[in-house]
Amino acid sequence: MAVANFSLKILNPKQVVFQGEVKTVFFPGDKGEFELMAYHAPIVSLLKAGEIVIDWERRIPVKKGMVRFLGEECVVLLEQEGGAKGRRKKGEAARGDADQV
Repeated sequence: MAVANFSLKILNPKQVVFQGEVKTVFFPGDKGEFELMAYHAPIVSLLKAGEIVIDWERRIPVKKGMVRFLGEECVVLLEQEGGAKGRRKKGEAARGDADQV
């Protein structure tokens, strides 16, 4: 059985960091780490320092931020520690139009 996708958009004050369809995302919530998948109940949460992990592959550093998941759409507003782009595994291609900004 295939896992359903949902829309994920991650923004910092300067640019869109990531935009695309994903299967799963882990967040460093202020009350502990949590995972979102398609059909999750609506949620709004604060984020603490750590990493957002997209589909077990891509990692995006977070200093602090917030996440909203509603109706199969997840929007993340964040402040980052390091550079504006998430770290990719060696040889991983850019994913989504936002990586070209």
